Amino acid sequence: MSDQSRWTKRRTFLKGAGVAATAALAGCVGDLSGEDDGVRMVLNPAEGDVDMMEQYAPLFDYLEEETGVEIDATETESYTATVDAIRNEQTELADISPTGVIAAPDHMDILGIRVAFGADQYFSLIATTPDSEIEELTDIEGHDIAIGDALSVSGSLFPLFMLDDAGLDVGNAPDGDPVDFNARHSDHSTAREELFQMDEVVAAGAGAFSLAHHIPEDQFSDQFMDISAEAPNAGTEDDELRLVAESDPIPRAPIVARADWDDPVKEDIEEALLNATEEDLIDEDADEDHQLWFTGLEEGSIDNFQPIEDVMDALDLEFADLAEEDE
Repeated sequence: MSDQSRWTKRRTFLKGAGVAATAALAGCVGDLSGEDDGVRMVLNPAEGDVDMMEQYAPLFDYLEEETGVEIDATETESYTATVDAIRNEQTELADISPTGVIAAPDHMDILGIRVAFGADQYFSLIATTPDSEIEELTDIEGHDIAIGDALSVSGSLFPLFMLDDAGLDVGNAPDGDPVDFNARHSDHSTAREELFQMDEVVAAGAGAFSLAHHIPEDQFSDQFMDISAEAPNAGTEDDELRLVAESDPIPRAPIVARADWDDPVKEDIEEALLNATEEDLIDEDADEDHQLWFTGLEEGSIDNFQPIEDVMDALDLEFADLAEEDE
């Protein structure tokens, strides 16, 4: 039996939402701890049709080999459920969003911030078409902008923050409707494609991984070209877009452990994660959609996520506001 098949058959797979999902986690995964060599891990839901168990299989294999524990992984259906699993002691480890860190900082320890091809920070962009009349962010007033899911840091929160910072009235977005423009929520790829295909959409806000390869490199800042993992591919697509705005660097999502989990294996797992190499985590034989999106982890702390908290404060958002959208 192949490693991929072994993981698919052995690993617990559960979908749920909110508190109901985490209540189900306990019954499905069981009362595992380091004492019986089992460690529970919850994964944020994937965008699109990605099979998370297949994508994360190299990481699970690596951790088991390095620490001797068995990783019992569960994919949740919402960011809220992931946070609740940590809060309610229904998991030891979590693949979590940056907004989730802000939601419950006292309940988790940062084991490592993920690095994608050399960068532990990334960017959000707002772009338009080359022949568009949109020259600056305020020109979006009265028009449609396609952006990512309401919970997405680079696809929604940072684009909305950039628009707010430019002086546009974002209203209660993303927990409600903006005043000065219409926000069309979807996902990173859909936002880009709506810009290409829909005349009423004058701009798109998304992560740089979705937009940068359509934007010529001379439009980016030196900071972007120095930091971003997308810099080498800037402007490589024939379908061209024009950069309107570029965010400050955003910390990538971390892997965390429950703060009150008291087991020596916690330190072993942290050490293994920080020592992981691209060869340990990326299955070159897997198709691109099912390869793990990060190539390592760097040391970090709650303080690294201050930029996320600043953006949420500027938008007058609490995680509970986003959780209502999530559900």
